[in-house]
Amino acid sequence: MRAKTVLPAVAMTAVSMVLTLAVVVMWLGTAVPWPVALVVGLGIDGGWLATLAYERRLAAQGDHNRAVTAVGWSFGILAAGVLVAHALTAEESAGAWLAVAWLPIAAKALWLVHAMWERTALTPVALDAIRGIQQEARDEAAVARARLRAEAATEATRLTAVTEAGARVARVQARTAQALSSAWSTLETARAGEETGRALTSVTARVTPGVTPRWELPVWGPSEPLAARSLESASALTDEALDVIVDEIRTSETPALSYREMAARFRAAGHSASEMRLRAAWKRVVA
Repeated sequence: MRAKTVLPAVAMTAVSMVLTLAVVVMWLGTAVPWPVALVVGLGIDGGWLATLAYERRLAAQGDHNRAVTAVGWSFGILAAGVLVAHALTAEESAGAWLAVAWLPIAAKALWLVHAMWERTALTPVALDAIRGIQQEARDEAAVARARLRAEAATEATRLTAVTEAGARVARVQARTAQALSSAWSTLETARAGEETGRALTSVTARVTPGVTPRWELPVWGPSEPLAARSLESASALTDEALDVIVDEIRTSETPALSYREMAARFRAAGHSASEMRLRAAWKRVVA
């Protein structure tokens, strides 16, 4: 994996150094002796390579020096400037020379990418651990999605069953109500008919002479509870008896009970009287 970033940087560096040296020798060789031009080219390439080697050494130690980095970029810019100047002054193939003038800067950029890769590189053990964690997270997410889909399908099935059962119950209730309504209409028609009514009520004449009770329809709906009827038909206390009971309860303790206490004990004892009669009895007893 390391070769994927270091090999392009090394290749670009070699090409840019050879190109810079060739351009310096060809460009300055016409103005100065070629050994001088060769020394100048080697100086540019040597400074570029020396600063690069020192940067790599600091990077291997986990260190960084901004001054060395600035010097290295200065040599790279200088080499690129030489190539650009040669391309601008060349009489032939100026565009081709200008097209390769960016190689020194590209080489420095590749070494920067390689340095960033080294700072963020992880060991195989760490990479395996990360892959395991990611795989575990994907497995858990897949299981959670499957569980949610299964629960959704189960809930949909349950709702469908409940809806169908409710529809069946509603249909049965509708048919029952329709049948009851039809029966009630039939009874109402029979009751309203003059001839039918006399036929239905004539059976009571022998039991109760002279009485022809009206035949009533059966009750269809809620009926009144029997307990309520028994309470209504119960005999009410007379005023004298009510006064005696109220007075006995009021004077059962010393001091005498208040109206609220007396009323509570009156009801608890099983007696029955309206609030108005009970309060009137209290006033009569207290007066």
